[in-house]
Amino acid sequence: MAFPMNLMGLSYHYIGCVSATTVALFGFLPFRRSIPELMRFFEGKGPSGFSQWSTAEEVTQGIDGTGLTAIVTGASSGIGRETTRVLTLRGVHVVMAVRNTDSGRKVKEAILEENPNAKIDVKELDLGSLASVRNFASEFKSLGFPLNLLINNAGVFAPPFMLSPDKIDLQFQTNHLGHFLLTNLLLETMKSTARQSHKEGRIVNVSSIAHRFAYCGIQFDRIMAPSINDESWYNRVYGYLQSKLANVLHAKELTKHLKEEGVEITANSVHPGCVNTKIMRYLGFLNGSSIIAAYFVKNASQGAATTCYVAMHPQVKGISGEYFVDCNIANSSSLAKDAELAKKMWDFSLSLTDAK
Repeated sequence: MAFPMNLMGLSYHYIGCVSATTVALFGFLPFRRSIPELMRFFEGKGPSGFSQWSTAEEVTQGIDGTGLTAIVTGASSGIGRETTRVLTLRGVHVVMAVRNTDSGRKVKEAILEENPNAKIDVKELDLGSLASVRNFASEFKSLGFPLNLLINNAGVFAPPFMLSPDKIDLQFQTNHLGHFLLTNLLLETMKSTARQSHKEGRIVNVSSIAHRFAYCGIQFDRIMAPSINDESWYNRVYGYLQSKLANVLHAKELTKHLKEEGVEITANSVHPGCVNTKIMRYLGFLNGSSIIAAYFVKNASQGAATTCYVAMHPQVKGISGEYFVDCNIANSSSLAKDAELAKKMWDFSLSLTDAK
């Protein structure tokens, strides 16, 4: 059954982010933010010393990432590109995991023009194919690189209905399942790196404040064939919302596993803000020159700030299983804090990836 245009009493205007006004609201909707968060929005900087207008360069100023290796998915555009640029600026060796390697190489060249000392590799990764994820992980491990930082950044926003080659909702697989498998395949490398380097490993899932609108939770029975064979049932906006909820649940449950093992690796999720990037390409509504956008829509440098902060800043050392907004710890939804749902999401994701 398809989700109605009016879901749980909220119009598409609010849950679908289908106008510049809604884009702005997605970043600071009063009824979706706590009082402390609202105070920070109007007053400026939060407890971390940074605000929603801080840039990735500002939040990493003075941090030396020499000797660290990071993987950034979706690194050829938007906040993934800016995350890559800033991490290399701080001395981090970045492996760009991209679907289009030609685009990735052009980004690499542009970064090297600005920073000739940047250490960058470009490798192919299509999160919409579990075989591609496995190939990427295998190739990365064969190179013998350490792995300190895993930035699960790539994503799509409300694309038309499509199944992946694995017969799974392509949006769910791209935004969550591909990253879930990638993380699991590279976890032993991260553990080994953390032990040998005595440096904390960090995993960052780029989620969204949109996860708060996934009121129906995860629709486990509507994620893979044969239960989904056409678009008659499919609500692409809700598909996005539940995939972003899955990102937060993944970081929560992964934290539990890491703590049980006593491993010095953290896992957190972040909301980058409403950023004027290609992720909005399927809706075609974002007008970066509008008055609303000028005040409330972030540019890529501001959008990458929270990711870079959580990945690099010493203030975040030892913090795991949290959800960050504007470089500060924030409240996730009640469903995102549901330990039983997180465990169910974990087991479900394992079932979809172990047999593939």
